[in-house]
Amino acid sequence: MASFSFGAGNARKLATLPLYAAGRILTMLVPRTRDEWVFGCAVGIGDGALALWDVAAAHGRTAVWLVGSKQEATDAAARGIRAVPKRSLQGLWRTARARVIVVTHGFGDVNRYAVSGAFVVQLWHGIPLKRIGVDSPETLRVPGPIERTPAAGTVRGLLRAMYRGAARRIRVLPAASHTVRGRLESAFALPDARVPVTGEPRVDVLSRGTAAERRSDARAAIARAVPRATPEARFVLYAPTWRDGAPDPAVPTADEWTRIVEVLNRHDATLLVRSHPLGAGDYRPPFPTDRVQPLGSDRVPDVTPLLPGLDALVTDYSSLAFDAALVPLPTLFLAPDVQEYARSRGFYGRYSDVAGDDWAVDWAHIAAQLDAVLGDSAERARRIDRAAALSARVHAFRDGRNAERVYRAILAGTAHDARAEEGTG
Repeated sequence: MASFSFGAGNARKLATLPLYAAGRILTMLVPRTRDEWVFGCAVGIGDGALALWDVAAAHGRTAVWLVGSKQEATDAAARGIRAVPKRSLQGLWRTARARVIVVTHGFGDVNRYAVSGAFVVQLWHGIPLKRIGVDSPETLRVPGPIERTPAAGTVRGLLRAMYRGAARRIRVLPAASHTVRGRLESAFALPDARVPVTGEPRVDVLSRGTAAERRSDARAAIARAVPRATPEARFVLYAPTWRDGAPDPAVPTADEWTRIVEVLNRHDATLLVRSHPLGAGDYRPPFPTDRVQPLGSDRVPDVTPLLPGLDALVTDYSSLAFDAALVPLPTLFLAPDVQEYARSRGFYGRYSDVAGDDWAVDWAHIAAQLDAVLGDSAERARRIDRAAALSARVHAFRDGRNAERVYRAILAGTAHDARAEEGTG
């Protein structure tokens, strides 16, 4: 079963309201430094936070990374990154003192109780296809025991106020393009000035160097993560999105597994399965095969750098489709619950605007499409052209310098704040 749902998360938010209040008092009493930065990321030492860290470090910024596990601490040390546990007193103090706070998912990436008053940079973690933030009804889901009581409306209103209040603390939320900017402004209820079109730092890795260099680096990373990787092997990534706490409906049947493995054998390919870190799905074939390998976040916290090393992507509503478009990578869409998902979560625009009109509803259909992509150069070229066209619509920059533009936007914002403080001092 899934490990998280908005209902459970909102229940925890409500239960810890006293801690938020105490943190607010702390940040009112403790002065923030003029230059220290704090970074955090829900998936570990990676994503856009790492790209921005590298730029900030190159410019000599004083910074610390707040980690949530021993593994994250080990990964930080391997990169020479100073780190402290985010749930410790030191993590609370560093968050309360930092001038700039950088997150990729939410305030829980750092110490969530000491964010007030900082210059918050919310990098987010992908271009949204599904509705997010206050645009999504799931975000304001009332905890189960309350949902069936007369208090549900009041609690939902409280949650809406909490989400909007948190969003107002965001000072910079980078957008990949003007198209994406409108979605982010709506989801986070932010004005234009706080959502600059800079490109996403997290995808700089897909634009730096030559295509051959990116593929070589990605293949080396895949080889470190997958036991049977060889220079000639072909790799297909299956990466479904998170379904708000519900189990993944696209787990193959026994017959579908047989068909999938037949296609993989024919093309000397391996299916890498990456369930969403907050989702669930049993993707073990009912017979022995090494053609299907797990590639979970425990093995590779940030999968984006691996995309150039793949030969195809299979997904549903994940923002990974937009990342893959930068490669560009042939992408197949498996959406067995598209009507239900559109009703419960909703999309920005039409699903067909991204997936085309030939998305699959089961693995038998996907296996046939995959057979064509891996075996027919014309079909592969068609899918690549579709990905490139999608990239042109949603990515304003493809120069590998998104993190630098975000860094400059942060400096401009903090300089403006400093001038305002001096004017009122």
